Amino acid sequence: MTSGEAAPALVLVEEVLDEHGLSSSEAARLLAKYGRNEVVEHRRHSLAAQLLRRLASPLVAILVVASIISGALGDLSDAAIVMAIVLVSIVVELFQTERSQHAAEALRAHVAQTAMVLRDDAWREVPRAEVVPGDLVQLSAGDLVPADASVVTANDVHVNEAAMTGESLPVEKHVGEHVLLGSSVVSGTATARVVATGRATEFGGIAEVLQRRRPASEFEHGVARFGLFILQVVVFMVLFVFVVSAARHHGTLESLMFAVALAVGLTPEFLPMIATVTLTRGAVQMAHAHVIVKDLAAIQNFGSMDILCSDKTGTLTTGEMKVEEYVDSQNQTSERPLLLAYINSYFESGVENPVDAALRRHGKLDPIDAAVLRHEHPDISGFRKVDEIPFDFERRRVSVVAARGETALLISKGAPESLLAVCTHVEAGDARLALDDEARRRIDALHDAMCRRGLRVVAVASRRVSPRGTYTKLDEHDLVFSGFLGLADPVRDDAREVVDQLRRDGVEIKVLTGDSPTVARHICAKVGIATDELLTGTEIASMSDPALAQRVERTTIFARVAPAQKTRIMLALKTRGHVVGFLGDGINDAPSLHSADIGISVSSATDVAREAAEIVLLEPGLRALGNGVRAGRAAFGNIMKYLLMGTSSNFGNMFSMAGAAAFLPFLPMLPKQVLLNNFLYDLAQITIPTDRVDEALVQKPRRWDISLIRKFMIWVGPVSSLYDFLTFYVMLKVFEAGPALFHTGWFVESLATQTAVIFVIRTSGNPLRSRPSRPLVATTLAAITVACLLPFTPFAHWLGFVPLPPAYFAFLGGAVLTYLALVEVVKRLLFRATARSPRRGSRPR
Repeated sequence: MTSGEAAPALVLVEEVLDEHGLSSSEAARLLAKYGRNEVVEHRRHSLAAQLLRRLASPLVAILVVASIISGALGDLSDAAIVMAIVLVSIVVELFQTERSQHAAEALRAHVAQTAMVLRDDAWREVPRAEVVPGDLVQLSAGDLVPADASVVTANDVHVNEAAMTGESLPVEKHVGEHVLLGSSVVSGTATARVVATGRATEFGGIAEVLQRRRPASEFEHGVARFGLFILQVVVFMVLFVFVVSAARHHGTLESLMFAVALAVGLTPEFLPMIATVTLTRGAVQMAHAHVIVKDLAAIQNFGSMDILCSDKTGTLTTGEMKVEEYVDSQNQTSERPLLLAYINSYFESGVENPVDAALRRHGKLDPIDAAVLRHEHPDISGFRKVDEIPFDFERRRVSVVAARGETALLISKGAPESLLAVCTHVEAGDARLALDDEARRRIDALHDAMCRRGLRVVAVASRRVSPRGTYTKLDEHDLVFSGFLGLADPVRDDAREVVDQLRRDGVEIKVLTGDSPTVARHICAKVGIATDELLTGTEIASMSDPALAQRVERTTIFARVAPAQKTRIMLALKTRGHVVGFLGDGINDAPSLHSADIGISVSSATDVAREAAEIVLLEPGLRALGNGVRAGRAAFGNIMKYLLMGTSSNFGNMFSMAGAAAFLPFLPMLPKQVLLNNFLYDLAQITIPTDRVDEALVQKPRRWDISLIRKFMIWVGPVSSLYDFLTFYVMLKVFEAGPALFHTGWFVESLATQTAVIFVIRTSGNPLRSRPSRPLVATTLAAITVACLLPFTPFAHWLGFVPLPPAYFAFLGGAVLTYLALVEVVKRLLFRATARSPRRGSRPR
């Protein structure tokens, strides 16, 4: 922040006097003054800057300098042609990459973080980037603090500040204290006035230092190793070809340009663009399936996932609970627990969960029950809220204090074992009895019976309290147990079908839930998940990590598990060689989302969960996830096509070129021809992202396998070189070609074979039974057609080409067809050998 800028904290005194929040016009003015609420400014480099950066890459820079020197020595046409090819290649790459990045950013905008602010005297949701100093923000459990702010009101609010202070335990905040950007609300509610945004926040001051790139995915590691391997080959090729060509008196400058042009041809410079375009296209297709990808690199892990860890609520079930039963401790239907629970839900202001939603629907929409409640009990409208003790995951309950007249009632609802722990009495009709051991056994048996029917059980208790302004969780004692509510969370209509489809696609579902083992088994049995093997949180707590790793392999249900235990389960699965996805939407799911190979959340999840996830589902349930998995596998499959091509036919041709330089009395191809060949080849492959992927390739998890790429190079590369040397022989012995005719004939043959081979490589099966996309067919045939026609155009002279005899095209047709047939034979032998070879290691490196 420059000295001329006002400190954002001063806004409170100097610019914002209204205690009711900002107006829209004030917010717009402050946004213009202080900028967007972003700790790291995401500056997009101009196209000119990106162009210059690519021109400055070592290989391109050498080529450009050599061209300039060549032009200065009088060969202006060759220099201009080389420069033009280089520039056009870069422009095409920039255009495709830029378009893909815009598409990816548009997708991420769908799941951008928001904040609840008071604007124009009304609470409204705005993008977090538009929060300004002076805004009054609303905070509740699960929210990320959107900016540095001063607490105005606080209701038992606890904040996790681990990202800022390293303190793992939540810190309670009181009025006048500060909450900081980068922290999250664990429990309670608050309102706070924003005092600093963006880089002016405490977190913004250290954001550049704190920022760490997420761990590279398996795919990114593989591409990096592939790039290093290519670099080593390129360096060797450049030195070898340059020395050999210069030794054969081809001219030092010409030899250098040829060697560098060959290096450019060997380098898959379009790989980043092809990968970006393919992944973006996959992300767009996944968006059509209601799956938003926040990080493109996550798509490969998504496709590799073979185990999905998830809760059952909202995925296997609808998440829309319905009140089915309301009973007292004697298992008699009683509207008393329903009324108390309804008052509790009606006045609660913390996190609204499916339980609360079910209670409100039942109380407001069921006319029969509403009439009974009004007839036999005091009208709900006679109650007013006094205070609230918000829910947290340690207490697993929420309490409100409601008053009617001079009588104040503390009403609690929550997990049965948690609530019963603070109860001392039990209602029995109009009487109040001590909660002795016999009563507890009876209540426990009632609870178990309800669970066996698949009901989510909520306990309700209350006690009278003396009227005062505020209450805390210390007031939750000596409660009187009123009864249970049994809530049914219906299984989704498509749950069994989707579970079966995921299983067929190689993804096993493991259910991690806080519910009881009985309820978890009941739901899993309905959707076709095995229920034989189950572990509880208590059992997990007593197990060592190696012992847990042995059990998780066959266990499908984990019940009554704590958030930290979910992370242990996933780490155990990862040690067994699995690629693990975790679907979470709660406050405490962030550590598990980070620990998983792929973190998945839903658009309705808490801020903390959505921020931690790499994939966000726009609709509940698993159908969207299943469709997204297949789209991710298809995107990865298309990237592999480009890599396999680059390590087979293209590599073979380039090795042939290096070999030809050693025995030919002239350069096997002019530098400008090498570059043009490479440019047309890349243009032909630019439509690979549009290609169809065989059904077999999306029916099981796909992992990065660099060994397959190496094998393709070793097995298929020599086939390409074989046909190149056959072409050398035909051109020299049959057509008695001089340098120009030789250059022309080999240019056409090399481009035709290395582009047409995509029709064989693109499928692991019979290429005649797998239909490529129309764009891929069009660009491939267009590249071959251009290569065949170039020698007969006015540009031929400038490019060093001469017309080819008609007999050559007969040879070309036969060569291409037999080459593709031989590659198909070699491909089948390779896949057969690969299928027989045992897998090495559990997780690919």
